[in-house]
Amino acid sequence: MTTATLLLADGRRLHGEGFGAQGVSFGEVVFNTAMWGYQEILTDPSYRRQIVTLTSAEIGNYGCVPRDDESGYPQVSGLVIRALSPLASNFRADEDLDHYLRRHGIVGIRGIDTRALTRSLRDHGAIPGAVCYGDDLDLDAIAEELTQQPLMAGSDLASEVTTQEVYEWGANSAGDDLTGQGSYHVVAYDFGVKRNILRLLKDHDARVTVVPASTGVDVVKGLQPDGVFLSNGPGDPAAVDYVLPVIRDLMASYPTFGICLGHQLMALSQGASTFKMKFGHRGGNHPVQHFAANRVEITSQNHGFAVSDDALPEHLKVTHRHLNDETIAGLSYEGFRAFSVQFHPEAAPGPHDSRSLFRQFHQQILSE
Repeated sequence: MTTATLLLADGRRLHGEGFGAQGVSFGEVVFNTAMWGYQEILTDPSYRRQIVTLTSAEIGNYGCVPRDDESGYPQVSGLVIRALSPLASNFRADEDLDHYLRRHGIVGIRGIDTRALTRSLRDHGAIPGAVCYGDDLDLDAIAEELTQQPLMAGSDLASEVTTQEVYEWGANSAGDDLTGQGSYHVVAYDFGVKRNILRLLKDHDARVTVVPASTGVDVVKGLQPDGVFLSNGPGDPAAVDYVLPVIRDLMASYPTFGICLGHQLMALSQGASTFKMKFGHRGGNHPVQHFAANRVEITSQNHGFAVSDDALPEHLKVTHRHLNDETIAGLSYEGFRAFSVQFHPEAAPGPHDSRSLFRQFHQQILSE
């Protein structure tokens, strides 16, 4: 039964069955190839203002678990799937996916040919869209409204998802509360940070203070960190230009580690440029060449922008490359105690091939 429609900016209307909350939501339609981890994907702040298409054939079979949230609530604009599992079987789960989305006000659509949609997004690029679920919706009016929605390029979404106040993170991967404990102090900039990143910093014996995206240099130095971490986040890195002078100053003063948006911002602060990718990298199976280790690592990725090779400053050295398209996946910064990666070594969801980067950051701080 048709109860929902996915409108695309090119005029296509894909009909399916709604689930989750009723309503209309707008966003950039993208796809993620991970075979599991839908809850972590839904709650990753890097998906702000995006409608996520999951390529796995059936979604929802293990329900939703509060501890698996990567932020305080789902961040996606909408969810597109082929089939919703009729059974959620997991002793850890509190509710099924349908109720979870309904409770959080997220619109979903199922019964879509996600294979065909994904091939279209791969061939023609990510596209603005709207998920519409409910009775008596005026699809023509919604299609007109879709043409007025802001594009991802030029959008500063980090300011929408960042914390509004400084706080200390205490939990490690085991769920232990280690607030105030640690042999060194890391200040983590929140551009849309995932909780598993903070847990892994705690696993490596850090005391972690999280600060808003707009935090100035003097505030950070007043916290007396031993190192600075720059998190992942959504939107166009070039639109977060207000933080670039801050990052330049902090990189000159402290060991610095950046992931995803943090990586892009570090590169921009040193004179590099970024570009919007055709359809981005999103999934848990992306091969990356790690040159120093002389190995290929399978990584979790979620980004629609990347650092450009064009006119890359000489003191920025490429340490990792994505093997599917040869885009930059990691950088080191000569003259600074700093490194960054485009992918997600904390991998929630995804493989753990690159978690050694947290140990590298730890060792870099302790070597001072």
